[in-house]
Amino acid sequence: MSGHSKFANIKHKKEKNDAAKGKIFTIIGREIAVAVKEGGPDPANNFKLAQVIAKAKSNNMPNDTIERGIRKASGDGNNVNYEYATYEGYGPSGTAIIVKCLTDNKNRTAANVRNAFTKGQGSIGTQGCVSYMFDEKGQILIDKEECELEADDLMMLALDAGAEDFAEEEDSFEITTDPAEFEAVQKALEDAKIPMASAEVSMIPQTYVTLTEEADIINIGRILDLLDGDDDVQEVYHNWEE
Repeated sequence: MSGHSKFANIKHKKEKNDAAKGKIFTIIGREIAVAVKEGGPDPANNFKLAQVIAKAKSNNMPNDTIERGIRKASGDGNNVNYEYATYEGYGPSGTAIIVKCLTDNKNRTAANVRNAFTKGQGSIGTQGCVSYMFDEKGQILIDKEECELEADDLMMLALDAGAEDFAEEEDSFEITTDPAEFEAVQKALEDAKIPMASAEVSMIPQTYVTLTEEADIINIGRILDLLDGDDDVQEVYHNWEE
């Protein structure tokens, strides 16, 4: 079945990521350190670490960089202690925004996130105020131009590996999984040498909001740009249909 295309957004994110690859690698390095600390250095026995490694690979982080990060996290007891923090709030015209952070100073991070919302005419809400509008799912996007398999064959490969849904868009394929099945599906595609434009466990909006006022578009762009520039911010999810 076909749904909202997210590939344009992913390509936009990729371009921004490529322009700031050092920051992206630093962010993922923090996630590796926390995952190893919480569950050990073996991704076969540490689902969270396996998820982070999949994310690292989809961002073209070299294998030796990933392995070095795991070794450092498992052998250095003096690593900075990072904590996860999640903030939820509203952008212009009731758009919903979730901000996931990894920080060594929650007071600093909370102030920065609140400032981003305020400058974009938005507001921070209470925990759970918008997350009910999203579903946590494994999400894999594949560029049609990079995939040699026919759509039906790719769909069967994904579904056989445990995917929940398969959608064909104009320029991409989207595979959706339960978070617990994400690793198996991602590995099946990797084993089949299917290039993935994006592979991560994400918060997918149940519905999307279209903004028509220029001021609203400028303001939500301001919020997202400020959050994107904050080193403590790991992921930003929203239901604005760009």
